[in-house]
Amino acid sequence: MTEAAQKSTAGVTFAARLSFEHISHRFSDHTAALHDVTLTAEPGEVLCLLGPSGSGKTTLLRIAAGIEPQSAGRVLLNDREIAGPSVFLPPEQRSIGLVFQDFALFPHMTILDNVRFGLTALSREEARREAIIALERVGLAHYAAAYPHILSGGEQQRVALARALVPRPAVLLMDEPFSGLDSRLKDSVRAETLDILRQSRATAIVVTHDAEEAMRMGDRIALLKDGRLIQVGRAQELYQSPASLFVAGFFSELNILDADARHGAVETPLGRFEAPGLADGTPVAVAIRLSGFDVGERIGDIPARVVSRRFLGVVELLELAVPGADFHLRARVRCGALSSQAKDIWLSIRKSDVLVFERQPENA
Repeated sequence: MTEAAQKSTAGVTFAARLSFEHISHRFSDHTAALHDVTLTAEPGEVLCLLGPSGSGKTTLLRIAAGIEPQSAGRVLLNDREIAGPSVFLPPEQRSIGLVFQDFALFPHMTILDNVRFGLTALSREEARREAIIALERVGLAHYAAAYPHILSGGEQQRVALARALVPRPAVLLMDEPFSGLDSRLKDSVRAETLDILRQSRATAIVVTHDAEEAMRMGDRIALLKDGRLIQVGRAQELYQSPASLFVAGFFSELNILDADARHGAVETPLGRFEAPGLADGTPVAVAIRLSGFDVGERIGDIPARVVSRRFLGVVELLELAVPGADFHLRARVRCGALSSQAKDIWLSIRKSDVLVFERQPENA
């Protein structure tokens, strides 16, 4: 029997709805961390908080856990206020589990003792039984008597997950749980973690700065920037219909051309693209995904010259000079699409990979 088949599905919890209502926060030095954030994680949902460093993701997680009191707004669990102007439940009363970025395992305790550490309300035998069930669920019961230092990074992450799940929290918070793992491990550990979350049925909020990770894990993604909630939705909604140039750039590498709207369209060295709803003269940013180019040596819409090319395995990264463009364009194309000696080529652009935005200060 495989390790996956041996994992226990016992200890299922009842998922809860966790809501943030108009959350704002300033640190003691008056630095603003969050600005009027309203967001809900639905029961049983995996919600990914995505954004660059300093966007407020971890602060929002700490507020949910009760580690950090917000400056304004309310936190509700199943519509019951757990943090607000007149209520502040301590972390141990919130039925919210937390998996730290560094796993935070106690090196002097066995794996079993690490997992049952927080089960103070149970007898020693009951706590041991619940901890074993949690370790079985993550496929590590055979390490119960071992110590954390003998485990790989991925195994330590699963122990931390078991420890967070053993009290059967209604909501599980995970702060960049895979950032310390070898890149080769991330895919498998993410898949295992997602499977465990589905089994436990806990609502989960996962913080990450990696857009691909958010798309792999999240039922929905909430993208933050400078403490503000920019866009919330399913992965394909944020990718296909980004609300701003910032959102588009977080999910794709882009070539960005400056232009002005004229008669509901915009003219660029790469062709004419629709810009509906924009008044004549409106400055716009035309964003073209690097993956949006088709290339050929004999046929296409736009002439180009290959300036450089990098082999990346499945794809090649091309740097291209195009007549009329004042910078070199970049394109990701399938390996083999061009011969090794190709220099003067032709481009075609998929319109679905072209996004037109009114240009905002700092590309907000």
